[in-house]
Amino acid sequence: MRLDDLLTSLRALPESEPREEYLRFVTTAGDAALRRDGGPEHVTGSCFVFSPNFDRVLLCFHRKGQFWVQFGGHLEPQDATVAKAAQREAREESGISDLNLLSSAIMDLDRHDLHGGFSCSAHWDVGYAAVVSSDVVISVSDESEAVRWFPVSALPAQVPAGFGARLDLVRRTAMSLPHLDTSTPQH
Repeated sequence: MRLDDLLTSLRALPESEPREEYLRFVTTAGDAALRRDGGPEHVTGSCFVFSPNFDRVLLCFHRKGQFWVQFGGHLEPQDATVAKAAQREAREESGISDLNLLSSAIMDLDRHDLHGGFSCSAHWDVGYAAVVSSDVVISVSDESEAVRWFPVSALPAQVPAGFGARLDLVRRTAMSLPHLDTSTPQH
């Protein structure tokens, strides 16, 4: 079920080199691509959390990676889809229990190699987006050292390479959703 859902979502994206790489990886690895124990490389789900007017982004300072990044992590057996895994991870890592995705459409693909402190060699991350009020109560999970709002125009220095460009693309994609009403804050 999760594999079919991910393949359908990937095929719905515009053609691109990353999309084709993801389709090859997921098709070749099959269900193992969705399990942490399925091999050294596997799919993860993540969520970019924005303020209602999209001028701020909520980031966590990743304990192992030692950088500011969107919320995310491995798929768990109870996650029906990669989107649900991304939502669960964002809820757990931000402390925002009623955080909901704007859409189940994929907004970001980012394969990254992992080094020191990680038991896997690469994550094939699939990103989504959410909007919450910037006055919502947040908390820090065991996986992070901090959770904080940043202006999208003034990101902290400690972000992964290419993060700003990815954030900008996700932000523009999320803002263009036809059903999005930014006048009503979501909690």
